[in-house]
This record gives sequence, structure tokens and C-alpha cells, in this order.
Amino acid sequence: MSDISVQIGPVRFKNPVFIASGICGYAEEYSPLVNLSRLGGVVTKTITMLPRPGNLPPRIHELPHGMLNSIGLENVGLDRYVKEKLPQLNQRPDVGVMVSVAAETEEEFIQLAEAFAPMDGYAGLELNLSCPNVKGEALDQGRNPTLVERITRIVKERIPKKSLWIKVTPNITDVGVVARAAEQGGADAIAAINTLVGIDFDLETGKPVFARGSAGYSGPAILPIALQKVWECSRAVTIPIVGIGGITHIDDARKFFLAGATAIQVGTTLYNDPALPERIVDALAENPEWIHARANPAHAATRKS
Repeated sequence: MSDISVQIGPVRFKNPVFIASGICGYAEEYSPLVNLSRLGGVVTKTITMLPRPGNLPPRIHELPHGMLNSIGLENVGLDRYVKEKLPQLNQRPDVGVMVSVAAETEEEFIQLAEAFAPMDGYAGLELNLSCPNVKGEALDQGRNPTLVERITRIVKERIPKKSLWIKVTPNITDVGVVARAAEQGGADAIAAINTLVGIDFDLETGKPVFARGSAGYSGPAILPIALQKVWECSRAVTIPIVGIGGITHIDDARKFFLAGATAIQVGTTLYNDPALPERIVDALAENPEWIHARANPAHAATRKS
């Protein structure tokens, strides 16, 4: 089989196919359905310093071409993640683990980075600076280039030997500005995109289906938007792009590589097609030229030829 490994910052991953954050919980939950060791890695559910109960139910709302979710970053918090969740994954050293983290303040980002700095058993961190399902702080971080650059720098300085990905919001006019700020702060990759902000209404009550009103929209309908944002990011920065959003078929993954991505994450479609990531890996191994045949060759040097 062809070598389809990819270098993202200081870390080489066995292939460019990952599972997106928030889909598989802390990753082990999906292991009966997906052979995680065959993938480039998994991005685990976003964790915060303290546990979060998440938003009030309902939290999931299916639509004809996608899904709204209002989970609200429910998670066990840093201490339990380190004591209970990460050790489970450490028992499987063949699984590349990217840990998604979020915080409300720079001090919390410092604390998270310093907590992970001495640890082994994970490949890097993905900073969730753009979650639409919590009160303004996290989303506002991702819209402010100055904050993105500063937060990226204070985290990267503490984990120089790990891969650092910045997950950007599509809910902004010029995503390239934020991507450049992350690159200037020392990011190893841009993860694009997070969910879109959307809303739906219950016609019987006349109210939004979620208590918070707006929620995060994902699924096949966002594919063209995600491709556009990856295309924009690939022209704004020289670091790798990890493409996310709307992948339901092998051909969708191919389009992300054409748009300028170095790697991809599969998310919402896992609810009805958990075998897709492995099929993408198989297809890329048989056709490694797909990874390199891009419309924009900006990142050719980041790949192993």
C-alpha cells in the first residue's frame, strides 16, 4: 500500500483521515464501529477546565440535509479527562489523538496548555475557538484575530513538540484574516470549519426548537461552504489546512484536497455511515495522487512526496 502519511507541525500522522470532535465522544465510544487504528487520528470531544453540564434538551434536531445541535460543550472537565479518558486511549498507541479544548479566558488556556505540556499519549491540541453553542465568549474569540493570535501563541509556547490546530468559525466574512492570525501565533494547522449558526422553529409552539434559539448546523448541506472556506484559508496561509464539513462520500474528501486541504475530518455522517472514514483511507491508499492533485498547490511542501 502507498505511503499516505502527512506531516502537520512536529507530528507525522499515518494518513490524512480523522474523526471530527464531538461525534465520537472521547473516541472509545465509537471503537466498536470504527477501527480507530486505521485512521490518521481522532479529535476527541472538546474539554474545558471545569465540567460543563451542557445546554437544556432537546439538543439534536434533524433536518432534510443536515442536523442542528445544541450540545453546549457538555464534558467531564480536565481532571476527569486526564484521569479517566486519556488513559483509555493511551492503551492504544496506534491511535493518533488530538484533544479538542476550549476556554473562556487566556488564563484558562494557559492552565490547559500547562496541564497537557508534560503528558504523553496524545499528538496535539485542537483549539475550539468557534463553538456556536455556548454564550458569546468562545465564538467571539474565533472572530477576533488579535485574540486568535495571542491564544495560539500562549498555547504553542507550552507544547512546542505537539501539533496545534486552530478550529476556525465559518460565521465570519473573511476567514483568511483569522487563519493568518493563527499562523502568526505559531499554529501548525487550520481546522476549517466549525458548524454554521442556524435556527429552526416549531410550528406548533411558534418558538425555536432549542431553548437557546440558535444552534450549530452540520451535515451534507454545508459542504460547498466548507470547501469555500478551506479554499480561502489555503490562499491566506502556508501551514496545512484540515478540512471539515459535509463529507458523506469519498468524492467529498477528494474535493477538500483539491481546495487545498492536507487532511480531512469526518463528522455528522458517522451517525448513519460509520464505515466511511475507513473507506476513504482505502481509496487514498489506492489513489495517493488524489492527495496531491490540488487546484491550489500551496501546501505541496507539507506532504511527504
